[in-house]
Amino acid sequence: MPNVVVVGTQWGDEGKGKIVDLLTEQARLVARYQGGNNAGHTLVVDGAKFIFHLIPSGILHSGTQCLIGNGVVLDPEVLLMEIDRLKERGHKVGPENLRISERTQVIMPYHQRIDIAREEKKGAGKIGTTGRGIGPCYEDKVGRRGIRMADLVDPDSLKAKLAEVLPEKNFYLENFLGAQPFTIDEILEKYLPMGARLKPLVANVSVILDQAVRQGQNILFEGAQGTHLDIDHGTYPYVTSSNPLAGGATTGTGIGPGQLHHVLGIVKAYTTRVGGGPFPTECLDKIGDHLVECGVEFGSTTGRRRRCGWLDAVVLKDAARLNGLTGLAITKLDVLSTLNTVKICVAYDQDGAKRETMPGTLKELERCRPVFEELPGWTEDIRRVRQYQDLPANTRRYLERVQELVGVPIQLISVGPDREETMVLKNPFA
Repeated sequence: MPNVVVVGTQWGDEGKGKIVDLLTEQARLVARYQGGNNAGHTLVVDGAKFIFHLIPSGILHSGTQCLIGNGVVLDPEVLLMEIDRLKERGHKVGPENLRISERTQVIMPYHQRIDIAREEKKGAGKIGTTGRGIGPCYEDKVGRRGIRMADLVDPDSLKAKLAEVLPEKNFYLENFLGAQPFTIDEILEKYLPMGARLKPLVANVSVILDQAVRQGQNILFEGAQGTHLDIDHGTYPYVTSSNPLAGGATTGTGIGPGQLHHVLGIVKAYTTRVGGGPFPTECLDKIGDHLVECGVEFGSTTGRRRRCGWLDAVVLKDAARLNGLTGLAITKLDVLSTLNTVKICVAYDQDGAKRETMPGTLKELERCRPVFEELPGWTEDIRRVRQYQDLPANTRRYLERVQELVGVPIQLISVGPDREETMVLKNPFA
């Protein structure tokens, strides 16, 4: 049976959670492979809103096993809050439907304090992180001084690890950042009980996935953030600290690349970005305000207003290449309704030269100006449309132009936030 990877093709916030929730109906397992609680995946089911930061978006489906892979950095307090909130709303969460890799890195309180203090110290030059400790945790992972879930659930191991790393963290906090240090006891007092609660969920996720593959079960891999926030291929340094690309699904869960059969790229019908960094098609006018208001463009993790602009096909074509996309899912198409004209950036003008790929440096990207193609808009309300042929002619023309520019077929179209407000043109699992 095929396995599908869901990735964001822009700068995150494309609506991956809704698509994952929809596709989970056909998946036996859903695995989150990178990022941390800087992600915010919003689902609307029968009018009820759910926001997930760590738990895979497939958790609302009975009979589905959700996995948090080793590529994720996990804040145990946030995870337990999500579990408790789901239970309060009548959803069961336990070893039967949620497992965490024993190799998953744990976000510690000093990671969060370092993250916030660094941003404050940078002033106007801040990156725009969420302050959740994501980057500092990944730094410790690469520096081979991280604390993993296997340590969190083992009191002796946790104490030993903290005794080793805390003197360095405290020195950095006090002497460079001017922030308060931590004691081992205050961390243990908070983290040991959380480790005890989470211990039944800890397992070898790689082995679970291998068994599922051998049994022919469908697996859905869920990424966080978006392609152009990738630490290697994004708009560095205005990026996240992990690899949201489809390739991250292999290293982030422990499955071989030969077991990934389809890559579905999620595309918001326009473009948004949170925090600092370049944004060639950003609209700093009434169109930008319209997209914010109609699209309710405020971060589900931070509450920050998102920067909005026209769709950027240069960004999308790079995403198609970097991820090996086999299909597209267009989201928030309804937000463009009522606009007389819609635009697509088809190339960049860099000092008079046409460019159709993303530059590798900020210095080059800052010199790029979008080359727009204008298409007629539509005024019809499309939220009740369920068949492609019933969409307004101008809406179909817009979609067909996007498909033509990116060179990847559109497989799903979302015309509203609810699970039911989706058209499936081709099933990625078929």
